[in-house]
Amino acid sequence: MNDRRIKWTILLIPTLTIGLWEYVRHAFLLPYMTMELGNLLAPFIVLAVTLTLVRGLFARLESSQRALQRERSLSGALEERERLAAELHDGIAQSLFLLAVKLDKLEAAQSETARTATANQLRETVRDVHEDVRQAIARLRLPPEAAEHAWVEPLRELLGETAAMTEAEAEFRWNIPEDMLSAKEKVELHACLREALINVRKHARADRVYVVGERTSGGGFRCAVMDDGVGFAGDPMAAPGRFGLRMVRERAGRMGWTLEAGRKDDLTVIELTKRGADANGRQMANTAR
Repeated sequence: MNDRRIKWTILLIPTLTIGLWEYVRHAFLLPYMTMELGNLLAPFIVLAVTLTLVRGLFARLESSQRALQRERSLSGALEERERLAAELHDGIAQSLFLLAVKLDKLEAAQSETARTATANQLRETVRDVHEDVRQAIARLRLPPEAAEHAWVEPLRELLGETAAMTEAEAEFRWNIPEDMLSAKEKVELHACLREALINVRKHARADRVYVVGERTSGGGFRCAVMDDGVGFAGDPMAAPGRFGLRMVRERAGRMGWTLEAGRKDDLTVIELTKRGADANGRQMANTAR
């Protein structure tokens, strides 16, 4: 018996019991029992039958709910492990690989200037790995439900840290409802925006930094990290040391999102766009800016 049938049975048992009692009383017991005694006995009979039958149904319902809760907990644990594995691979593992490449480059350097430049790059990579580990540990300390419902707060905090480190003004504008995004989209979007903010911290020398999240028609969205810093020199995806942006492009591509990086209205903009779908199911580009 499924939960729905159990609930209906629990609701119907008192009604059927009182109906059956009234029939038996009027059909067979009326010559031997007064109306007042019958009315007095009715609630006790309903209580006795309910305790006898409904208690077992409640036990089955509670057992079913416990099994469902265990299944949800297991599913949440598996999702968390998958998310953590993706972060370790896309963040820490790639940074460590880059660290090994730079160590090889340091060993092969011939001049003191080249060794100094490579050593500085190594320090930056180690700081990035430290930041990735620190954020991963901070998220693991959150209960799964809290992490799910407060997933935007780490973005706000990271923006504040970026602004504090660069002595810039920060602005956070976000109106994308949480239930509009899947768990996978939240993980990937958070990772992409984090990389964009780290890029601002490392390269922009900005006075103002913005994080914007806007919903668009058809269930799409537009998310952007903007700053008034020095901007990109040439193609940001091909520039040396911009591995983070290339990782963002790979993540966005896997999710079917569009990534744009460039200058717009005197601001450097790293923008992620998810195309919405119109009523006919066709994909349409987001034109809101």
